This record gives sequence, C-alpha cells and structure tokens, in this order.
Amino acid sequence: MEENKQLPGLIGPEESTRILGALKRGANRRDVLAMLTAAGMQAALAGSIASVAATAHAQTPRKGGRIKVAGSTAAVSDTLDPAKQSNGTDYVRGFMFYNGLTYLDGSLAPQPQLAEEFTTKDAKTWVFKLRRGVTFHDGKPLTPQDVIFSLMRHKNPAIGSRAKPLADQIDEVTATGPNEVTIRLAAPNADLPVILGTYHFHIVKDGTTDFNAGIGTGPYKVKEFKPGVRAVGVRNESYWKPNRPYLDEIEHVGIGEESARVNGLLAGELDLVLSVDPRSVSRVSGSGQHAVFETKAGPYTDLVMRRDSAPGNNPDFVLGMKQLFNREQMIKTIVLGHGVLGNDQPIHPSMRFYFKGLKQRPYDPDKAKWHLQRANVGSAPIPMVVSPVANGSIEIATILQHEARKYGVNFDVRRMPADGYWAQHWMKHPVGFGMIQPRPSVDVMLSLFFKSDAPQNESGWKNDKFDQLLLAARAETDEARRAQMYADLQTMVHEDSGIAIPYFTSSLDGHNRKLRGLSPIPLGGLMGFSFAEHVWLDA
Repeated sequence: MEENKQLPGLIGPEESTRILGALKRGANRRDVLAMLTAAGMQAALAGSIASVAATAHAQTPRKGGRIKVAGSTAAVSDTLDPAKQSNGTDYVRGFMFYNGLTYLDGSLAPQPQLAEEFTTKDAKTWVFKLRRGVTFHDGKPLTPQDVIFSLMRHKNPAIGSRAKPLADQIDEVTATGPNEVTIRLAAPNADLPVILGTYHFHIVKDGTTDFNAGIGTGPYKVKEFKPGVRAVGVRNESYWKPNRPYLDEIEHVGIGEESARVNGLLAGELDLVLSVDPRSVSRVSGSGQHAVFETKAGPYTDLVMRRDSAPGNNPDFVLGMKQLFNREQMIKTIVLGHGVLGNDQPIHPSMRFYFKGLKQRPYDPDKAKWHLQRANVGSAPIPMVVSPVANGSIEIATILQHEARKYGVNFDVRRMPADGYWAQHWMKHPVGFGMIQPRPSVDVMLSLFFKSDAPQNESGWKNDKFDQLLLAARAETDEARRAQMYADLQTMVHEDSGIAIPYFTSSLDGHNRKLRGLSPIPLGGLMGFSFAEHVWLDA
C-alpha cells in the first residue's frame, strides 16, 4: 500500500489525511473513534471507519528499524557465492544481496527483475532486455557482460556449482545490445525464466572470484559476513526498486536447535525464525506478542538409502523400507497435521505436472517383511544418521528402527549435531536423512536431485533411461506429451530410487507480531527465503 493512502468512499480526502496522519503520530483505533464521534458521526459508522483506518495504516509499509532473523543452519561452509549455496541460510543471504534476471511470485510464475522483459519464439533462443539504471553495491552499472559471466560460470566444473545440471542446457549467452542478452539453449525449455528465478542464478559482477563482500544489486549491502556465525546487511540506498527495502538493517544467524530459535523469539532476542516445530505452534501463538506464519509448500525430509553402497544397493532392502512408512500416522504425530501425504517421489500435489495417477504406496508390514527378509542384511547394526536440522528425521528414524527390528533389521540411530551436518554428513552415509526445499518446477526438482550426474543426487541413483527422458521432457512443447513424460519420471523415482518421502510439510515461521509484510511463496519458509526486501516493522 502507498504511504499517502486515503479512505475512499468512507469520508472526504481531508478527513482521511487527518486520521491517517494521527495514526502515523501514534494514535490508536480508540483515538480515531473519539475524533470521529466528537465531529458528530454516529458511533456505529465511526467504529467501522476507525477499524478500516487502523487496518489500512497497519498495512502501510514503514521505513526504519532493525531485525534479527534465525535460520536453521550455520557452518563454516556458509557462502555468498550463489553458485555454491546449498541451504536456506545461504538462500536468505542470496536474496538479501543479489537479484536474478527473473523472480518467482506467489504462484511461482516468473516475473521480470533485472530483466525488464524476456521473449522467445521457439523456447530455445531467449532474449532478455536488461533494466536500465541498475548498479552494483560498489556503483558499477549492470551490463550484459555481468549476466554472461554469472550464467556461464555454472557450466565450469572447476566452480563446483550446485546448479551445473541446470546450466548445462545453456549453449551460449551473448550480448546482443547495450542492454540485452540472448541465451541459446541446447534444446527447447519453456521453463528457462523459471529456472533463472531460482537461488543459484543470481547475477554477480563480471570476473568476481572473492564473494565475501557480496557485491550484488540486491536490497541490502554486506556490513558483516562471518561464515558459521552471522551475516549483517544494511539498506542499499541506491536500490533500483523505489522505496525498497524498508528496514535499515537485518542480522541473520543460523541456529540449529529449534527450541533455541523459539526461545530466542519468545525472549525478544529474535524477530523472525525459520522452521518452527508444529509442537511449538501453540506456545508461540499463545504468547500474545508472536504469531506463526504457515506456507503450504513442498519441503520434505527424506530417508536416503545410497544405491551405490550396501545395504541400499539391494533393491529388496530399499523396497522393504519404503513399505515400513505409516505415512498418515507420521503426519498426525510428527507434524500435527501440518503436511500432506508423500509417495516416494519429490513432486508436491500443488505443482504443475504432478502425477495424480501414481498409486499411493501403503503401509504394508507384510510386504516389508518379505522384502527385508529377502534382502538378508543380517543382524549387525546398520548406522542410520539423523540430525535435528533435518526436521523430523529423529522421529521418523525412531519409528523405522522399532518397525524394522520386528523383521531382523537392526538400525543404530546416530544423532549428529546441526552445525555442519549438511557439509559433513548429508549424502556421506549409506543410510541417513536429507531435507529438501521445494523448487519451482518438475524439471528443476528432478534435474537437481535425481539426474545421474547431479551433485545433489542424494541416493547416488543412476538411471540412463531416466536421464534421457528428463532431457526429452524439457524439450517437449506439447503439454499433453510433456505431462505423460513427467508422469513416467515420477513413477521411476517412486519405484527405483533410494529416496523415501513420507510426507510434505508446511513451512512454519515464527515472528514478532510487529513484523509485517510476510506473504506465502510456496518455495519454503520466509517467503521462499526472499523476505528481506518485503518486510517492515509496525510501530
């Protein structure tokens, strides 16, 4: 809402300005009501107008203030290099300090950002016209060469980009004008603007090798960055978006223990926290000064059984474990209803091209027993690695440990600390847990986590037919054929990969009630990690 907002249709513009001005100076609803009744207005109408005015004022963004925000991870591997970001803490900083060519709105549709326009005739050659007047934090103007460098560096194996599987489809990026770049793909992909709106494809300065200064075009500038400790951003006064951002400063830290995040929030030490446990919702909401913001999205915590090592290289072991999941009961007891059923494939029911026809895998102890006994893994303890930072993994593992013991499988549940879990343990054990944030399209999700050569292929699953079909679906422009291809791909993951997904959970963020501006973006919590330029503090 604009700061010069009026109350049309209720009272005249002069009276409207007077009331909103009083609210800005600290008046409350009762004060406005007194003003109106003193002027001779009937009590019922005055009460209605006072309520509307107070609401309108509360929804008007205000500048100023500082907040402290806690994510759920912190490690010495924390980075400001968009190509290497791997978790929510990294993504938050990415959105604070950088922009992409596009961004994704509340329906996950791509919208112009650093590119003010993007067009294509064949989904293979794309033209992006760059926004004029954009500068980096050090004053350097944005140029096509910055875009070329930012996109093409993902293709270099030496960079170690997390987005390399997505960037490999880009054949070339060229400057076709002083404020224009053309991207040519190896094959058509109608989702390119969606891909470019994701975390890793933020634009950096041409030639950047040291990212600790976080020089970008984003709403905040780096004031301090200590990997594993905290990052502090201050308002970018030269930001290209008028009147943005609203806050003076944001401090972002990673706190692995959910209880510590919630305690910090309730004590007033934190203003916004990621990943509130469902069991903490009533405690947060009941404080009177705090609230929980729920985003129905597709994050999931998954059992990872490496297909390239024992026991996960035995298909019967993998299928037996998948049959042990009592999914409905897990939703009720672990996330207290804040989730939807999973089916051992990563596409959330709200996503385009979700395959509704895939038969739900039931909880079937008899089949689990048959497969696990056939797997014959022996009675020796099998380490199962969990961590509080993989939300729900401890509870899921405890249930599976109890169930599997009935059939002669002995799991040794090993709890690892939150700090450093993603760098030191994720994907590094034969049996463990991951926690994956949703991505905006089926292609991105499958390319990042299931393609044979993907760096984040959690279970080390390799399937040539899957890889070939994934590339074909990306290039397919016929919607019906593309839908069938994605249905087949989801079926392959469901049946053969080493991933078991019991449920998708809502993202629950706790916040000070004075913090305004949050709205759902179904890529995860904290507005898909992009909250920084949208929120403000009420008086």
